[in-house]
Amino acid sequence: MFRSLLTLFIATCSSLPAPCAKPNVLLLLVDDLKPALGCYGDPHAKTPHLDQLAARGMRFDLAFCNQAVCAPSRFTLMLGSHSAATGLYGLGNKLRDSFPNAVTMPQHFAKHGYRTESMGKIFHIGHGNEGDPESFSVPHFHDKVIEYLDPASTDGGKLTREEAYFSNRKLGQIRSLPRGAAYESPDVADEDYADGRVAREAIKRLRAATKRKDTPFFLAVGFARPHLPFSAPRKYWDLHDPAKLPLPRFEDLPAGSPKVAGKRAGEIANYKPVPSKNEDYTKELKRNLIHGYYASTSFVDAQVGRVVAELDHLGLAGNTIIVLWGDHGFHLGDLGIWTKHTNYEQANRIPIFMVAPGVTKPRSSTKQLAESVDIFPTIAELAGLPAPSGPQPISGKSLVPVLKDPNHRVRGHAFHCYPRGKTMGRAIRTERYRMVEWKKPGAKPESAKYELYDYQEDPLERKNLANAHPEVLATLKATLSKYPEAVPRATRRTPKKGD
Repeated sequence: MFRSLLTLFIATCSSLPAPCAKPNVLLLLVDDLKPALGCYGDPHAKTPHLDQLAARGMRFDLAFCNQAVCAPSRFTLMLGSHSAATGLYGLGNKLRDSFPNAVTMPQHFAKHGYRTESMGKIFHIGHGNEGDPESFSVPHFHDKVIEYLDPASTDGGKLTREEAYFSNRKLGQIRSLPRGAAYESPDVADEDYADGRVAREAIKRLRAATKRKDTPFFLAVGFARPHLPFSAPRKYWDLHDPAKLPLPRFEDLPAGSPKVAGKRAGEIANYKPVPSKNEDYTKELKRNLIHGYYASTSFVDAQVGRVVAELDHLGLAGNTIIVLWGDHGFHLGDLGIWTKHTNYEQANRIPIFMVAPGVTKPRSSTKQLAESVDIFPTIAELAGLPAPSGPQPISGKSLVPVLKDPNHRVRGHAFHCYPRGKTMGRAIRTERYRMVEWKKPGAKPESAKYELYDYQEDPLERKNLANAHPEVLATLKATLSKYPEAVPRATRRTPKKGD
Protein backbone atom coordinates (compact mmCIF):
# COMPACT_ATOMS: atom_id res chain seq x y z
CA MET A 1 0.00 0.00 0.00
CA PHE A 2 2.77 2.48 0.96
CA ARG A 3 4.69 1.71 -2.25
CA SER A 4 1.53 2.33 -4.31
CA LEU A 5 0.91 5.66 -2.62
CA LEU A 6 4.53 6.69 -3.13
CA THR A 7 4.33 5.81 -6.81
CA LEU A 8 1.14 7.85 -7.15
CA PHE A 9 2.74 10.86 -5.40
CA ILE A 10 5.80 10.78 -7.67
CA ALA A 11 3.62 10.50 -10.74
CA THR A 12 1.54 13.47 -9.62
CA CYS A 13 4.62 15.61 -9.01
CA SER A 14 6.06 14.77 -12.40
CA SER A 15 2.88 15.79 -14.20
CA LEU A 16 2.22 19.07 -12.40
CA PRO A 17 4.68 22.01 -12.44
CA ALA A 18 3.51 23.20 -9.03
CA PRO A 19 3.81 22.79 -6.14
CA CYS A 20 6.41 20.06 -6.69
CA ALA A 21 8.65 22.11 -8.96
CA LYS A 22 10.89 24.87 -7.68
CA PRO A 23 9.08 28.18 -7.71
CA ASN A 24 10.02 30.81 -10.26
CA VAL A 25 11.09 34.28 -9.14
CA LEU A 26 9.96 37.57 -10.69
CA LEU A 27 11.95 40.42 -9.13
CA LEU A 28 10.65 43.88 -10.05
CA LEU A 29 12.99 46.81 -9.35
CA VAL A 30 11.76 50.40 -9.65
CA ASP A 31 14.18 53.33 -9.57
CA ASP A 32 13.57 56.20 -7.10
CA LEU A 33 10.17 54.79 -6.09
CA LYS A 34 8.93 56.03 -2.73
CA PRO A 35 5.64 54.83 -1.16
CA ALA A 36 3.70 57.52 -3.06
CA LEU A 37 1.23 54.82 -4.08
CA GLY A 38 -2.46 54.26 -3.58
CA CYS A 39 -1.86 51.10 -1.55
CA TYR A 40 0.20 53.14 0.94
CA GLY A 41 -2.58 55.66 1.33
CA ASP A 42 -1.41 58.40 -1.05
CA PRO A 43 -4.67 60.00 -2.24
CA HIS A 44 -2.99 61.63 -5.25
CA ALA A 45 -1.35 58.53 -6.72
CA LYS A 46 -2.77 56.81 -9.80
CA THR A 47 -1.24 53.37 -9.40
CA PRO A 48 -3.96 50.72 -9.91
CA HIS A 49 -1.62 47.94 -11.05
CA LEU A 50 0.86 48.36 -8.23
CA ASP A 51 -2.05 48.52 -5.78
CA GLN A 52 -3.43 45.27 -7.21
CA LEU A 53 -0.03 43.61 -6.96
CA ALA A 54 0.30 44.64 -3.31
CA ALA A 55 -3.16 43.19 -2.66
CA ARG A 56 -2.05 39.76 -3.93
CA GLY A 57 0.36 39.28 -1.03
CA MET A 58 2.08 41.20 1.75
CA ARG A 59 2.84 44.92 1.81
CA PHE A 60 5.67 46.06 4.09
CA ASP A 61 4.65 49.38 5.62
CA LEU A 62 8.00 50.13 7.25
CA ALA A 63 10.58 49.10 4.68
CA PHE A 64 13.86 50.95 4.19
CA CYS A 65 16.78 50.94 1.81
CA ASN A 66 20.27 50.60 3.25
CA GLN A 67 21.73 53.59 1.41
CA ALA A 68 19.72 56.17 -0.52
CA VAL A 69 21.55 56.21 -3.85
CA CYS A 70 21.22 53.90 -6.85
CA ALA A 71 24.36 51.76 -7.17
CA PRO A 72 25.01 51.13 -3.46
CA SER A 73 21.36 50.35 -2.84
CA ARG A 74 21.37 47.76 -5.64
CA PHE A 75 24.54 46.22 -4.25
CA THR A 76 22.84 45.82 -0.87
CA LEU A 77 19.91 44.06 -2.54
CA MET A 78 22.01 41.71 -4.66
CA LEU A 79 24.65 40.94 -2.04
CA GLY A 80 22.47 40.90 1.06
CA SER A 81 25.17 43.13 2.58
CA HIS A 82 25.07 46.58 4.17
CA SER A 83 27.18 49.10 2.26
CA ALA A 84 28.77 49.99 5.62
CA ALA A 85 30.04 46.39 5.68
CA THR A 86 31.36 46.35 2.09
CA GLY A 87 32.60 49.90 1.48
CA LEU A 88 30.51 50.07 -1.72
CA TYR A 89 29.16 53.58 -1.19
CA GLY A 90 29.63 55.21 -4.59
CA LEU A 91 27.98 55.21 -8.01
CA GLY A 92 31.25 54.28 -9.69
CA ASN A 93 32.17 51.40 -7.37
CA LYS A 94 32.67 48.12 -9.18
CA LEU A 95 31.47 45.07 -7.29
CA ARG A 96 34.16 42.68 -8.47
CA ASP A 97 36.98 45.07 -7.59
CA SER A 98 36.03 44.68 -3.94
CA PHE A 99 34.53 41.19 -3.91
CA PRO A 100 35.76 39.25 -6.94
CA ASN A 101 34.22 36.01 -5.65
CA ALA A 102 30.96 37.44 -4.34
CA VAL A 103 27.87 35.30 -4.85
CA THR A 104 25.02 37.61 -5.77
CA MET A 105 21.35 36.73 -5.41
CA PRO A 106 20.93 35.61 -9.04
CA GLN A 107 24.22 33.67 -8.88
CA HIS A 108 22.94 31.86 -5.80
CA PHE A 109 19.81 30.86 -7.69
CA ALA A 110 21.83 29.83 -10.75
CA LYS A 111 23.93 27.50 -8.57
CA HIS A 112 20.69 25.70 -7.71
CA GLY A 113 19.38 25.15 -11.20
CA TYR A 114 17.74 28.46 -12.09
CA ARG A 115 18.04 30.30 -15.38
CA THR A 116 18.79 33.88 -14.33
CA GLU A 117 17.92 36.75 -16.67
CA SER A 118 17.85 40.52 -16.36
CA MET A 119 16.62 43.55 -18.25
CA GLY A 120 16.44 47.28 -17.66
CA LYS A 121 18.05 48.89 -14.65
CA ILE A 122 19.18 46.10 -12.32
CA PHE A 123 22.75 46.88 -11.32
CA HIS A 124 23.74 50.50 -11.86
CA ILE A 125 25.35 51.08 -15.26
CA GLY A 126 26.95 54.49 -15.55
CA HIS A 127 29.32 56.80 -13.65
CA GLY A 128 32.11 54.40 -14.65
CA ASN A 129 30.21 51.31 -13.51
CA GLU A 130 29.40 48.53 -16.00
CA GLY A 131 27.08 46.48 -13.81
CA ASP A 132 27.75 42.82 -13.07
CA PRO A 133 27.48 40.48 -16.08
CA GLU A 134 28.66 37.56 -13.92
CA SER A 135 25.32 37.56 -12.12
CA PHE A 136 23.19 36.27 -14.99
CA SER A 137 22.94 33.20 -17.18
CA VAL A 138 22.45 35.21 -20.38
CA PRO A 139 23.58 38.71 -21.42
CA HIS A 140 21.77 41.58 -19.79
CA PHE A 141 19.12 43.45 -21.80
CA HIS A 142 20.19 47.06 -21.34
CA ASP A 143 18.20 50.17 -22.18
CA LYS A 144 18.31 53.85 -21.34
CA VAL A 145 17.78 55.44 -17.93
CA ILE A 146 18.13 59.05 -19.06
CA GLU A 147 15.95 59.38 -22.13
CA TYR A 148 14.43 62.19 -24.19
CA LEU A 149 12.19 62.24 -27.26
CA ASP A 150 11.62 65.98 -27.59
CA PRO A 151 14.64 67.68 -29.29
CA ALA A 152 14.00 70.79 -27.20
CA SER A 153 14.86 68.76 -24.09
CA THR A 154 18.47 68.35 -25.25
CA ASP A 155 19.17 71.62 -27.07
CA GLY A 156 18.50 69.91 -30.37
CA GLY A 157 19.96 66.48 -29.68
CA LYS A 158 23.17 67.34 -27.80
CA LEU A 159 24.65 64.91 -25.28
CA THR A 160 23.52 66.12 -21.84
CA ARG A 161 25.27 65.78 -18.48
CA GLU A 162 23.11 63.01 -17.07
CA GLU A 163 23.02 61.14 -20.39
CA ALA A 164 26.83 61.17 -20.33
CA TYR A 165 26.92 59.89 -16.74
CA PHE A 166 24.57 57.00 -17.47
CA SER A 167 26.25 55.99 -20.72
CA ASN A 168 29.84 56.27 -19.43
CA ARG A 169 30.73 58.95 -21.95
CA LYS A 170 32.84 62.06 -21.41
CA LEU A 171 32.91 61.43 -17.66
CA GLY A 172 35.81 63.81 -17.24
CA GLN A 173 34.00 66.61 -19.08
CA ILE A 174 30.55 66.62 -17.46
CA ARG A 175 30.45 70.33 -16.59
CA SER A 176 31.16 71.27 -20.21
CA LEU A 177 27.97 69.53 -21.38
CA PRO A 178 24.51 71.11 -21.52
CA ARG A 179 21.79 70.33 -19.02
CA GLY A 180 18.85 68.23 -20.20
CA ALA A 181 15.23 68.96 -19.35
CA ALA A 182 13.95 67.86 -15.94
CA TYR A 183 10.70 66.69 -17.54
CA GLU A 184 8.94 66.17 -20.86
CA SER A 185 5.54 64.82 -21.86
CA PRO A 186 5.28 64.04 -25.58
CA ASP A 187 2.23 62.31 -27.02
CA VAL A 188 3.91 58.97 -27.73
CA ALA A 189 3.37 55.25 -27.18
CA ASP A 190 4.63 53.54 -24.03
CA GLU A 191 7.28 51.58 -25.92
CA ASP A 192 8.79 54.75 -27.32
CA TYR A 193 10.40 55.01 -23.89
CA ALA A 194 12.75 52.45 -22.36
CA ASP A 195 10.41 51.24 -19.60
CA GLY A 196 7.84 50.24 -22.22
CA ARG A 197 10.51 48.31 -24.13
CA VAL A 198 11.73 46.63 -20.93
CA ALA A 199 8.16 45.50 -20.19
CA ARG A 200 7.93 44.13 -23.75
CA GLU A 201 11.19 42.23 -23.29
CA ALA A 202 10.03 40.81 -19.94
CA ILE A 203 6.85 39.54 -21.60
CA LYS A 204 8.97 37.92 -24.31
CA ARG A 205 11.15 36.19 -21.70
CA LEU A 206 8.12 34.93 -19.77
CA ARG A 207 6.71 33.38 -22.94
CA ALA A 208 10.03 31.72 -23.65
CA ALA A 209 10.12 30.36 -20.09
CA THR A 210 6.94 28.35 -20.70
CA LYS A 211 8.94 26.23 -23.17
CA ARG A 212 11.55 25.36 -20.53
CA LYS A 213 9.27 23.49 -18.17
CA ASP A 214 12.11 21.75 -16.33
CA THR A 215 14.07 24.94 -15.61
CA PRO A 216 12.77 27.49 -13.12
CA PHE A 217 13.48 31.13 -13.90
CA PHE A 218 14.82 34.03 -11.91
CA LEU A 219 13.77 37.08 -13.88
CA ALA A 220 14.94 40.52 -12.74
CA VAL A 221 13.07 43.38 -14.42
CA GLY A 222 14.23 46.93 -13.72
CA PHE A 223 12.29 50.11 -14.54
CA ALA A 224 13.92 53.55 -14.76
CA ARG A 225 11.04 55.86 -13.94
CA PRO A 226 10.29 57.74 -11.73
CA HIS A 227 14.02 58.55 -11.78
CA LEU A 228 14.79 61.95 -13.27
CA PRO A 229 14.19 63.16 -15.93
CA PHE A 230 10.45 62.79 -15.57
CA SER A 231 10.03 61.65 -19.19
CA ALA A 232 6.69 59.93 -19.67
CA PRO A 233 3.97 59.81 -22.33
CA ARG A 234 1.44 62.60 -22.18
CA LYS A 235 -1.45 60.31 -21.18
CA TYR A 236 0.19 59.68 -17.80
CA TRP A 237 0.65 63.39 -17.16
CA ASP A 238 -3.02 63.87 -18.03
CA LEU A 239 -4.04 61.47 -15.25
CA HIS A 240 -3.06 64.12 -12.69
CA ASP A 241 -4.32 67.63 -12.07
CA PRO A 242 -1.19 69.56 -11.03
CA ALA A 243 -3.29 72.08 -9.09
CA LYS A 244 -4.42 69.27 -6.78
CA LEU A 245 -0.98 67.80 -6.12
CA PRO A 246 0.47 68.77 -2.73
CA LEU A 247 3.32 71.25 -2.49
CA PRO A 248 6.02 70.67 0.16
CA ARG A 249 4.73 71.33 3.68
CA PHE A 250 8.09 72.07 5.30
CA GLU A 251 11.05 73.32 3.25
CA ASP A 252 13.74 74.01 5.83
CA LEU A 253 16.34 71.63 7.13
CA PRO A 254 15.51 70.32 10.62
CA ALA A 255 16.20 72.80 13.40
CA GLY A 256 19.36 71.85 15.25
CA SER A 257 20.56 69.36 12.64
CA PRO A 258 24.28 69.18 11.90
CA LYS A 259 25.37 70.82 8.66
CA VAL A 260 26.77 67.54 7.33
CA ALA A 261 23.29 65.99 7.29
CA GLY A 262 21.67 68.39 4.84
CA LYS A 263 21.47 68.40 1.07
CA ARG A 264 20.92 71.12 -1.49
CA ALA A 265 21.10 71.01 -5.30
CA GLY A 266 23.18 67.98 -6.35
CA GLU A 267 21.76 65.67 -9.02
CA ILE A 268 18.75 67.83 -9.85
CA ALA A 269 20.97 70.83 -10.68
CA ASN A 270 22.03 68.96 -13.83
CA TYR A 271 18.56 69.55 -15.26
CA LYS A 272 16.93 72.66 -16.69
CA PRO A 273 15.03 74.84 -15.78
CA VAL A 274 16.17 74.00 -12.25
CA PRO A 275 18.37 76.80 -10.85
CA SER A 276 22.00 75.80 -11.23
CA LYS A 277 22.88 77.49 -7.95
CA ASN A 278 21.26 77.31 -4.52
CA GLU A 279 18.31 79.52 -5.42
CA ASP A 280 14.63 79.32 -4.53
CA TYR A 281 12.39 77.35 -6.88
CA THR A 282 9.31 79.02 -8.28
CA LYS A 283 5.92 77.61 -7.35
CA GLU A 284 5.42 76.65 -11.00
CA LEU A 285 8.69 74.70 -11.08
CA LYS A 286 7.80 72.86 -7.87
CA ARG A 287 4.41 71.87 -9.31
CA ASN A 288 5.98 70.70 -12.57
CA LEU A 289 8.53 68.54 -10.77
CA ILE A 290 5.94 66.99 -8.47
CA HIS A 291 3.59 66.48 -11.42
CA GLY A 292 6.42 64.80 -13.32
CA TYR A 293 7.17 62.41 -10.45
CA TYR A 294 3.55 61.31 -10.11
CA ALA A 295 3.14 60.99 -13.90
CA SER A 296 6.32 58.89 -14.14
CA THR A 297 5.08 56.66 -11.31
CA SER A 298 1.80 56.13 -13.18
CA PHE A 299 3.81 55.25 -16.30
CA VAL A 300 5.86 52.60 -14.53
CA ASP A 301 2.68 51.34 -12.83
CA ALA A 302 1.26 50.53 -16.26
CA GLN A 303 4.44 48.66 -17.27
CA VAL A 304 4.42 46.54 -14.11
CA GLY A 305 0.77 45.80 -14.85
CA ARG A 306 1.65 44.55 -18.35
CA VAL A 307 4.28 42.14 -17.01
CA VAL A 308 2.15 40.74 -14.20
CA ALA A 309 -0.86 40.37 -16.53
CA GLU A 310 1.27 38.25 -18.87
CA LEU A 311 2.48 36.13 -15.95
CA ASP A 312 -1.17 35.45 -15.16
CA HIS A 313 -2.12 34.84 -18.79
CA LEU A 314 0.62 32.24 -19.18
CA GLY A 315 -0.49 30.35 -16.07
CA LEU A 316 2.82 30.97 -14.29
CA ALA A 317 1.61 33.00 -11.32
CA GLY A 318 0.63 29.96 -9.23
CA ASN A 319 4.28 28.92 -8.97
CA THR A 320 6.07 32.28 -9.06
CA ILE A 321 7.36 34.36 -6.17
CA ILE A 322 6.86 38.05 -7.01
CA VAL A 323 8.85 40.74 -5.23
CA LEU A 324 8.59 44.46 -5.95
CA TRP A 325 11.25 46.77 -4.51
CA GLY A 326 12.03 50.47 -4.79
CA ASP A 327 15.77 51.14 -4.57
CA HIS A 328 15.28 54.27 -2.42
CA GLY A 329 12.89 57.15 -1.95
CA PHE A 330 13.01 60.71 -3.23
CA HIS A 331 12.59 64.14 -1.68
CA LEU A 332 9.97 66.22 -3.46
CA GLY A 333 10.89 69.52 -1.86
CA ASP A 334 10.41 68.39 1.74
CA LEU A 335 13.20 69.88 3.89
CA GLY A 336 14.01 71.93 0.76
CA ILE A 337 15.56 68.83 -0.89
CA TRP A 338 14.85 67.63 -4.44
CA THR A 339 16.81 64.39 -4.69
CA LYS A 340 17.78 61.40 -2.52
CA HIS A 341 21.29 61.20 -0.94
CA THR A 342 20.24 61.76 2.70
CA ASN A 343 19.45 59.81 5.86
CA TYR A 344 15.98 61.37 6.12
CA GLU A 345 12.67 59.52 5.86
CA GLN A 346 11.66 60.51 2.34
CA ALA A 347 14.95 59.29 0.89
CA ASN A 348 15.08 55.99 2.78
CA ARG A 349 11.54 54.64 3.11
CA ILE A 350 10.65 52.34 0.21
CA PRO A 351 7.86 50.06 -0.97
CA ILE A 352 8.32 46.31 -0.72
CA PHE A 353 5.63 43.83 -1.81
CA MET A 354 6.02 40.05 -1.64
CA VAL A 355 3.70 37.51 -3.20
CA ALA A 356 4.55 33.90 -2.34
CA PRO A 357 1.94 31.31 -3.39
CA GLY A 358 0.91 29.16 -0.47
CA VAL A 359 2.68 31.43 2.03
CA THR A 360 1.43 35.00 1.85
CA LYS A 361 -2.20 35.88 2.39
CA PRO A 362 -3.88 38.34 0.03
CA ARG A 363 -4.25 41.92 1.28
CA SER A 364 -1.88 41.36 4.20
CA SER A 365 0.46 44.00 5.57
CA THR A 366 2.97 44.28 8.37
CA LYS A 367 4.70 46.87 10.55
CA GLN A 368 7.82 44.70 10.68
CA LEU A 369 10.81 46.88 9.89
CA ALA A 370 12.36 45.50 6.72
CA GLU A 371 15.57 46.31 4.85
CA SER A 372 16.74 45.81 1.27
CA VAL A 373 19.30 43.26 2.50
CA ASP A 374 16.48 41.05 3.78
CA ILE A 375 15.14 40.20 0.32
CA PHE A 376 17.99 37.85 -0.65
CA PRO A 377 17.67 35.47 2.34
CA THR A 378 13.86 35.72 2.20
CA ILE A 379 13.36 34.57 -1.36
CA ALA A 380 16.13 31.98 -1.00
CA GLU A 381 14.17 30.40 1.85
CA LEU A 382 10.88 30.69 -0.05
CA ALA A 383 12.47 28.81 -2.95
CA GLY A 384 13.84 26.09 -0.68
CA LEU A 385 17.46 27.13 -1.29
CA PRO A 386 20.22 27.28 1.33
CA ALA A 387 20.61 30.61 3.10
CA PRO A 388 23.14 32.94 1.42
CA SER A 389 26.58 32.60 2.96
CA GLY A 390 28.85 34.96 1.07
CA PRO A 391 31.86 35.19 0.80
CA GLN A 392 30.59 38.77 1.15
CA PRO A 393 29.28 39.65 4.64
CA ILE A 394 25.58 38.75 4.90
CA SER A 395 23.58 41.39 6.77
CA GLY A 396 20.02 40.41 5.87
CA LYS A 397 17.48 38.31 7.74
CA SER A 398 14.80 36.09 6.28
CA LEU A 399 11.33 37.61 6.54
CA VAL A 400 9.54 34.32 5.85
CA PRO A 401 8.20 34.09 9.44
CA VAL A 402 6.65 37.53 8.90
CA LEU A 403 5.13 36.49 5.57
CA LYS A 404 3.39 33.68 7.44
CA ASP A 405 2.39 35.87 10.39
CA PRO A 406 2.39 39.70 9.98
CA ASN A 407 2.69 40.13 13.75
CA HIS A 408 5.89 38.08 13.97
CA ARG A 409 9.08 40.09 14.54
CA VAL A 410 12.59 39.21 13.34
CA ARG A 411 14.18 42.60 14.12
CA GLY A 412 13.35 45.66 16.21
CA HIS A 413 14.96 48.25 13.94
CA ALA A 414 16.31 48.97 10.48
CA PHE A 415 19.85 50.12 9.68
CA HIS A 416 20.98 52.45 6.92
CA CYS A 417 23.83 54.84 6.22
CA TYR A 418 24.99 57.68 4.02
CA PRO A 419 28.53 59.08 3.64
CA ARG A 420 29.45 62.76 3.34
CA GLY A 421 33.08 62.89 2.30
CA LYS A 422 35.04 61.14 5.05
CA THR A 423 32.16 61.40 7.53
CA MET A 424 29.69 58.54 7.80
CA GLY A 425 26.09 58.91 8.85
CA ARG A 426 24.88 55.61 10.33
CA ALA A 427 21.20 55.41 11.22
CA ILE A 428 18.95 53.28 13.40
CA ARG A 429 15.23 53.46 12.54
CA THR A 430 12.71 51.99 14.95
CA GLU A 431 8.96 52.10 14.52
CA ARG A 432 8.91 55.49 16.27
CA TYR A 433 12.40 57.02 16.10
CA ARG A 434 15.39 57.52 13.84
CA MET A 435 18.83 58.27 15.24
CA VAL A 436 21.76 59.20 13.00
CA GLU A 437 25.37 59.21 14.15
CA TRP A 438 27.72 61.39 12.06
CA LYS A 439 31.36 60.44 12.64
CA LYS A 440 34.50 59.57 10.74
CA PRO A 441 35.03 55.79 10.88
CA GLY A 442 37.48 55.00 13.65
CA ALA A 443 37.23 58.45 15.25
CA LYS A 444 36.61 58.81 18.97
CA PRO A 445 32.95 58.50 20.04
CA GLU A 446 32.97 62.01 21.55
CA SER A 447 33.58 63.46 18.06
CA ALA A 448 30.20 62.23 16.85
CA LYS A 449 27.22 64.46 16.11
CA TYR A 450 23.71 63.08 16.45
CA GLU A 451 20.24 63.52 15.03
CA LEU A 452 17.06 62.16 16.60
CA TYR A 453 13.55 62.34 15.12
CA ASP A 454 10.23 61.26 16.58
CA TYR A 455 7.86 60.18 13.79
CA GLN A 456 4.91 59.93 16.14
CA GLU A 457 5.16 63.58 17.15
CA ASP A 458 7.09 65.08 14.22
CA PRO A 459 6.62 63.15 10.95
CA LEU A 460 7.99 66.08 8.91
CA GLU A 461 11.35 66.02 10.73
CA ARG A 462 11.14 69.68 11.73
CA LYS A 463 13.44 69.45 14.77
CA ASN A 464 16.46 67.43 15.85
CA LEU A 465 15.63 66.09 19.32
CA ALA A 466 19.03 64.60 20.18
CA ASN A 467 19.61 67.01 23.05
CA ALA A 468 15.99 66.97 24.23
CA HIS A 469 15.69 63.20 24.75
CA PRO A 470 19.00 61.86 26.11
CA GLU A 471 17.40 58.63 27.34
CA VAL A 472 16.07 57.73 23.88
CA LEU A 473 19.38 58.72 22.31
CA ALA A 474 21.28 56.50 24.75
CA THR A 475 19.10 53.49 23.94
CA LEU A 476 19.56 53.89 20.19
CA LYS A 477 23.30 54.51 20.57
CA ALA A 478 23.52 51.20 22.39
CA THR A 479 21.73 49.53 19.48
CA LEU A 480 24.10 51.11 16.96
CA SER A 481 27.12 50.02 19.01
CA LYS A 482 26.31 46.40 18.15
CA TYR A 483 27.24 47.13 14.54
CA PRO A 484 30.91 47.22 13.53
CA GLU A 485 32.41 50.49 12.39
CA ALA A 486 31.75 51.34 8.77
CA VAL A 487 34.54 50.15 6.51
CA PRO A 488 36.39 52.72 4.37
CA ARG A 489 35.23 53.58 0.87
CA ALA A 490 36.18 51.06 -1.78
CA THR A 491 38.66 52.50 -4.25
CA ARG A 492 37.40 53.57 -7.65
CA ARG A 493 39.01 54.82 -10.81
CA THR A 494 38.63 58.54 -11.31
CA PRO A 495 37.48 59.36 -14.86
CA LYS A 496 40.04 61.31 -16.86
CA LYS A 497 39.48 64.03 -19.40
CA GLY A 498 38.70 62.39 -22.71
CA ASP A 499 36.86 59.42 -21.17
